[in-house]
Amino acid sequence: MRIVCIGGGPAGLYFGLLMKGRNPAYDVTVVERNRPYDTFGWGVVFSDQTLGNLRAADAPSADAILDAFNHWDDIEINFRGRQVRSSGHGFCGIGRKRLLNILQARCEELGVKLVFETQVTDDTVYEADLIIACDGANSAVRQKYTATYKPAIDMRDCRFVWLGTKKLFDAFTFAFEETEFGWFQAHAYRFDDRTSTFIVETPERVWRAAGLDEMSKEDSIAFCEKLFAKYLDGNPLLSNAAHLRGSSQWIRFPRVVNEEWVHWRGNADGTETPIVLMGDAAHTAHFSIGSGTKLALEDSIELANSIGAHPGDLPAALQHYTDVRSIDVLRIQNAARNSTEWFEHVDRYTSFEPEQFAYSLLTRSQRISHENLRERDATYLSTFEDWLAHRSGIDRTPEKHSVPPMFTPFTLRGVTLKNRVVVSPMAQYSAVDGIAGDYHLMHLGARAMGGAGLVMTEMTCVSPEARITPACPGMYAPEHLTAWKRIVDLVHAQSDAKIGIQLGHSGAKGSTRVAWEGIDQPLDEGNWPLVSASPQQYLSGVSQTSHEATRDELKEIEAQFVRATQMSAEAGFDWLELHCAHGYFLSSFLSPLTNHRTDEYGGSLENRLRYPLQIFKAIRAVWPQDKPISVRISANDWVEGGTTPDDAVQIARAFKAAGADMIDVSSGQVSKQEKPVFGRMFQTPFADRVRNEAGIATIAVGAISEADHVNSIIAAGRADLCAIARPHLANPSWTLNEAAKIGYLDVTWPKPYTAAKSQLERNLERERAQAAANAGLSPQERAQRAEGTT
Repeated sequence: MRIVCIGGGPAGLYFGLLMKGRNPAYDVTVVERNRPYDTFGWGVVFSDQTLGNLRAADAPSADAILDAFNHWDDIEINFRGRQVRSSGHGFCGIGRKRLLNILQARCEELGVKLVFETQVTDDTVYEADLIIACDGANSAVRQKYTATYKPAIDMRDCRFVWLGTKKLFDAFTFAFEETEFGWFQAHAYRFDDRTSTFIVETPERVWRAAGLDEMSKEDSIAFCEKLFAKYLDGNPLLSNAAHLRGSSQWIRFPRVVNEEWVHWRGNADGTETPIVLMGDAAHTAHFSIGSGTKLALEDSIELANSIGAHPGDLPAALQHYTDVRSIDVLRIQNAARNSTEWFEHVDRYTSFEPEQFAYSLLTRSQRISHENLRERDATYLSTFEDWLAHRSGIDRTPEKHSVPPMFTPFTLRGVTLKNRVVVSPMAQYSAVDGIAGDYHLMHLGARAMGGAGLVMTEMTCVSPEARITPACPGMYAPEHLTAWKRIVDLVHAQSDAKIGIQLGHSGAKGSTRVAWEGIDQPLDEGNWPLVSASPQQYLSGVSQTSHEATRDELKEIEAQFVRATQMSAEAGFDWLELHCAHGYFLSSFLSPLTNHRTDEYGGSLENRLRYPLQIFKAIRAVWPQDKPISVRISANDWVEGGTTPDDAVQIARAFKAAGADMIDVSSGQVSKQEKPVFGRMFQTPFADRVRNEAGIATIAVGAISEADHVNSIIAAGRADLCAIARPHLANPSWTLNEAAKIGYLDVTWPKPYTAAKSQLERNLERERAQAAANAGLSPQERAQRAEGTT
């Protein structure tokens, strides 16, 4: 096989040596535009796991790399004059030049041809069976075949400069400094016995405000030296980018994503040559989560493995490579996006105390969770949990364990929840004539006894025409008040949970069948007229078309919300939520996708907010002042031209000013054209933004399914409560079960259930011990142990 690697960075060199090492008969050439041993940048970072992958792929080069690495376990965060340290992170740093030298030497040892000082502008000069395009984030090869690769390049907001210093840091160090222009941050780590990398980063607006866009290179380095002087101990900052001048050394990070990774080039003889993207040409991941070098080396390993697993079938090997790596890279890039956005918006978190600021930084990518931090550094996490619990009014006694964040109390107005878990409002379609009956008594009662701090009703409708389906509950008739009071009284008598009611109006999404008979499908008969902010048809060609609400109808609906609120107070509910999300009536005013009015209720966001705020103020006036009201919003319509997270912050600020206590931050379900990006805790970043930009408490929702998720969200200050939906359908006692899973035993169970508590805890403890015992066994040994043969 004839292989040409265009680009002599880590990807090209490593793939070249791997392929030559596997088959010395291969003809492998690496072409590099720079001179031998030239490089730019300072150090790169790998995790311990990456080092293990390198050793399995090529032991000689891995040994040389390991000999040159500087290893550390600690991360140190410097913020507002305080230092916070967490250990157990397992990083290694190596100079980029040293790494390339090792890979170059290994290539030469194996017989890989290294061609330097050659800029490839025409790949067709190479007759090869396989061409690797690993010529960097600004790949000329990728640009040439852009119609195939379909790259998407997102230039991120922060400017950064990659410097070095002779100050030797003994931990991966983050330093944050506030200036009159805004916040700057440094990422620093030692990579050899003489030098450390020192990256300085700040948002574009801050960079320009500080005048760095007009400074010389020397002046901008002097600016950074002065700003971070207390961390440098008199050592200067160094630049090895002699070819750059002035502000050009400050760059923005390009997030590179390609739709395709392989282009088949047609040759004059009728054959085709695959040109495969690798490394930064294929993808980038922000330096704040790890090294693009790591991804490049792992690309090389996977492609070499794929070729080895598909002998004689290069198309199949390349398909396998792209299938595997595109998924792995997407995971990394999603985490990198979270991390990048955290650093782009440091000012969102600078009101935090140093303890919580550090925790937020450590968990910013959502890849490191609460329990993962416990595995890395139990002492750090226990200390942090005690600090967080103390803020909630809990001080640990010597004989007790630290209190996990999800089990700290939370108070709004005169209502205190025993923990941070909410049973999310979930439509059950089980009411008759709007009456919540025995089913609701059982459903909500069981979940109240299951350990959650707050149990919410499903959307309860303010009129018969406000219902989604004929089986939805209401609060508009005397019998509804009686039925709900029965349930509220049960929850209060049999549990220490609080119970809240969510009031809403279906708008254009009403008059439909129950979910299991066709979700969002109109009734076969007995339909009622639909009303919304503007005429719309939720399911094109299927749903009824709603009409635009008249002024008289708006007054009538406002009166209906007021009546339902008064009845809810009489029923004894502890909490009220106003439903302004998911395309229902009040949501239809907020979203530009569904509000096309030309009166004072349409047009600008300020106008679109006018009617929902009018409703909110009316219900706040009649709801008890010592009880909270939350508002559910859709923070992202996931449709071009719809509500955005920026809008959500403005919406939250408006409701806060009107007297709202909390925002329940959901997204979507406004338009069937939506294209949401799903994943675990995928809506939590919206709650984070609203909480920390609008300055109001939030509820996080969406794919939160473990205690670990809840603990991470609450501890990081991303939300104040977590609403759990489907897991509560599967297990009414989800909260009690999760407490036992994480080994937190200081949870009160309903007295009739206490016999089950110790048994569950013992069973889960045995499972944990068994898992630990099996961790080092082979699959065969685990199977034998399960069968009792060993």
